[in-house]
This record gives sequence, structure tokens and C-alpha cells, in this order.
Amino acid sequence: MTASRIAARVQRIKPSPSSSASDRANELRRLGQSIINLVVGEPDFDTPLHIRQAANAAIERGETRYTQNAGTPQLRQAIVDKLARENGLTYGANQVLVTNGAKSAIFNAFAATLGAGDEVLIPAPYWVSYPDMVLACEGEPVTLACPEEHAFKLTPDQLRAAITDRTRWLLLNSPSNPTGASYSAGELRALADVLLDYPHVLLMTDDIYEHIRYEGLENPHILAIEPALTERTVVVNGVSKTYAMTGWRIGYAAGPADLIGAMATLQSQSTSNACSVSQAAAVEALNGDQSFVKASVTVYQQRRDRCLALLNAIDGLSCRTPDGAFYLYVNCSGLLGKSTPQGKRLDTDYDVVMYLLESQGVAVVAGTAYGLAPFFRMSIATDIKTLDEGCSRIAAAVAALS
Repeated sequence: MTASRIAARVQRIKPSPSSSASDRANELRRLGQSIINLVVGEPDFDTPLHIRQAANAAIERGETRYTQNAGTPQLRQAIVDKLARENGLTYGANQVLVTNGAKSAIFNAFAATLGAGDEVLIPAPYWVSYPDMVLACEGEPVTLACPEEHAFKLTPDQLRAAITDRTRWLLLNSPSNPTGASYSAGELRALADVLLDYPHVLLMTDDIYEHIRYEGLENPHILAIEPALTERTVVVNGVSKTYAMTGWRIGYAAGPADLIGAMATLQSQSTSNACSVSQAAAVEALNGDQSFVKASVTVYQQRRDRCLALLNAIDGLSCRTPDGAFYLYVNCSGLLGKSTPQGKRLDTDYDVVMYLLESQGVAVVAGTAYGLAPFFRMSIATDIKTLDEGCSRIAAAVAALS
């Protein structure tokens, strides 16, 4: 009876699998089990001191009231300057919207543009929230499988074959959650050439991991490569991952004035402005000392390399080296068909994940949640001692299979 009160658009979506996995791990911890939680994609570093100091100064100045719905002039200008300085993109302040986290920017864009049945092309593996946000806005997610042999990346032929008259958006996330795959300038050029042939298709770039790239990998932006796409592209970003500011909840979108205006109107009747103090902190993050960014990436790369060596030494597991972000997307196909000490057969990556959790207390997320199996995602955004212990427990779990 209760379900009938819930709108169909809400019944179509499901809770975040990563949140569910984290909840289960926390439940087992409360029951006294030792848990290594490698689920949550959240930097383990403190927000840099100069950013925290900027927030404190804003509080002391009394900047604790409502701001303009689209964001403070200071933060929008900082975003304009950042996009020009780092990405070679030119926007005015009226083309920028500050949101309550980058997820809110994505949701606002879909809610402002999607009609019933409009299609959004989503390369898989994808961040778990993408398809459900499309469904919540009455659109249709169209997932495009990007297998490991293609480096988990969308090809131009794949893109062209997927576009229909109903295609409304292509969503690109580079570096990607969960795989860390990053598109080169040449690969972006090839995708842009396809998009130029289909002017009805909008483009969204989720750039939230743009600075977490390894081996000095370049940071090209598709709009710098093909400026003709600017008038139909929404650029989404935020400060959460780069500056260890997940709890501050500041994201932003930049794009054509009419799209940004529609998103701002929607925001004015939903969340309204982002936190005033967080906005002041974000100004300092974008304009201030950037040494934390390089230092944190160096640490992430050390963790990545350590875990890759440990995991790839485990019979039945393999992992491609990610270009960026702070996840490993581990191929566990070599474990399927094996049996646990209790006699349970592992038929899916979900079975593998639950076995790791229940037998050794290691919490990871099944690749099924990201649209491509059989894999599991493991966050490396935690200290090396915890990662070593997690990999050791995974090795013990695998060794016990028959």
C-alpha cells in the first residue's frame, strides 16, 4: 500500500550501491568484526590549512547569510579564472552556476533538459549515480559497454552507432570513476568529430578528477580541442576530490547562458544557494596555494603502485593501471566458478564482493554496480597500512577458494 504513494520516477531509481556497501560494512563493524573499508571515494587528507583559515575568516566577517542563488560573485569569478587558466576555456560569470556539490550540478542539468524518453549516452563502467539521475528526470540511460581491452574508453564508432533522434546528452567522465581511465587529446578529437555531425546532442563533461592524474599525464579538455562544441556543452566540476573538501559540498557548472540560467532557476526552487562559508573556502582553494594538489597526487600514485603490485600477484585477480582518480577496478573473472570453504560457488562479482566482506572483512563494490562485470572497485583513498592489510586479507580469501 505504501509504495502507491511514491512517484513512479522515484520508484525507478535505486539507492547508491557504494552507500549500501558502506552501510553493510559499518553494520558488521558494529557487530564487532574487523573491517577494512575500501568503498568510499573520499580523500583521507584534511582540507589544507589555508582553505580552512579562509572559511574561519569568512565566519568572522559575518559571511553566514544567503548568497546569490548562482553563487557569490567572488567564487564565480574564481571559477571563470580557473577554467581560463587551467583548461583554456572562456566563460563569463553569467555562464557559471555554483551548486551543492557536483552531483547537484549534474542533476540540475538533466532536470532542466530531459523530457520523457530522452536518451543519455553513458559509457560503462560509469559512476553509479549517473543512470539513476537520468531515470529520476524521466530520461532513459543508454549505457555503452567499454571493455577492458579498449582501456575502458568509448570509441568513435561506438558513439556514432549509439546516437539516435532521441539522444539528448553524451556524458564523459575523465579520469573516470571507477576505472581511472583518461582520454588523450587524440581520443577526444575523434569523439568531437563524431559529435560535430550530430548538433542535437548535448555534451556534459564531469571533470571532478581532472587533477588526479599520474605520471604527469596531460589534462586536455575536449572544448579546448574543439571550441565549436562550447555552445552545447556543460562543464561540471567541484572542489571535493582535488582539495579534500568532500564535506564542504561545493560543485559548479559552466556552459551556455540559457542552459545555466535554466539550471539556476531550478536550483532557486530546490536547494537555493550553496553554503556561504564553503563558497569562501572554495575561492581560496581555486585562487590560493596549489602545492597540496601535487603532493596528494604523489601519495595517491604511491598507493596505486603498491596495491597494483599486491593485487596482480594474486592468482585469479588482475588490474589495469589507472591513469588517474583514486580507484582500482579489479578484474575478478578468474575467481568465478570457484567455491568458498563453506561450499558456496562464486558465480558473479557480487558473490566475490560478499565473500571478501563476510570472510575477511574487506569492503569493496561489485563492478555490476558500475555497469561492467566481473570486476570490483577498490578505493585507494586511505593510508598505505590499511591498503596493505586489505590486500593481504584479499589474498587470504582467494587462497581459501577451491
